[in-house]
Amino acid sequence: MANASMADLLVVDNLRAAGRIGLLGMLFWLPAARRKRLERWLRGREEFLRLQRADWVLMSWGKSGRTWLRVMLSRAYTLIGDLPASELLDFDNLRRRDPHLPAVFFTHNNYLRDYTGNFDSKAHFAGKKMVLLVRDPRDVAVSQYFQWQYRMRPVKKFINDYPAHGADIDAWTFVTDPAVGVPRIVDYFNDWARSQDQLDDLLIVRYEDMRSDPGAVLARILAFTGTPATEAQVAEAVAFAAYDNMKKMEQEQFFKGSGARVKPGDQANPASFKVRKAKVGGYREHFDEAQCAELASIVATLDPVFGYADGEDGAGVTPEVESHVGTKAS
Repeated sequence: MANASMADLLVVDNLRAAGRIGLLGMLFWLPAARRKRLERWLRGREEFLRLQRADWVLMSWGKSGRTWLRVMLSRAYTLIGDLPASELLDFDNLRRRDPHLPAVFFTHNNYLRDYTGNFDSKAHFAGKKMVLLVRDPRDVAVSQYFQWQYRMRPVKKFINDYPAHGADIDAWTFVTDPAVGVPRIVDYFNDWARSQDQLDDLLIVRYEDMRSDPGAVLARILAFTGTPATEAQVAEAVAFAAYDNMKKMEQEQFFKGSGARVKPGDQANPASFKVRKAKVGGYREHFDEAQCAELASIVATLDPVFGYADGEDGAGVTPEVESHVGTKAS
């Protein structure tokens, strides 16, 4: 695809997003439920059109380590393409600079379903290489609680059925909520496990394994998705995305054009930072033994392909995960 046509598509993408905002502004009088359905459909259409142009898809539930992985991928790609380190991967921005670099579609498969109507299938991902990033649902839910409390915009809370903006909800109530907490995340993961036969090429990656050996996981993703890097490039990307450096870059707003993606909600409040604790099993700091046992019983219903089904903290690759990672769905 020529650079000019890619630039034209970027303009069209931006105009389409602006049109969505303008249309919804004019239709402020619609009942809330109809306005929500319309916004989700419009967002889904924008995502679907990007999906068609993507070289590969990174799928995750929110707060699963995607920003960290995005930064590692960004640095690996900028090293490969000899581009500035301040370029943060955002769909096809790096491909516009170097056609040998991929367009990566980051999604939670949220709004897409409202547009395609594929609520019970993954048919819209047919023919796409996919990396599914997973994390212990308990750590995800706690991290999502802080995201909801300090960073999430009111409109996102509204259209995604999170507790209302300003609601007085503690961490336990949030993480046990069937609509947004651990039960919902477990259902989400199990749905992906059931859907493997609908996907052409799937790589399952666990956050805990990235923490244990980020270089090995990054190299595996790069090779799987068709843009392998040298050992030196992988090592540099891992060092660049190290926790302390990520915190520093967030404070300094290092990345060009990243908006609120890598920016603290409140410089004076550590809980509002995008890069927070990055711990495996950190959820235990927020709950007592009985509560942790209750969460373990929910996580025990996960499909064993993800390596969390025993209810223990997911530190280290299990044999079940190894047998599925990097294999073609059949």
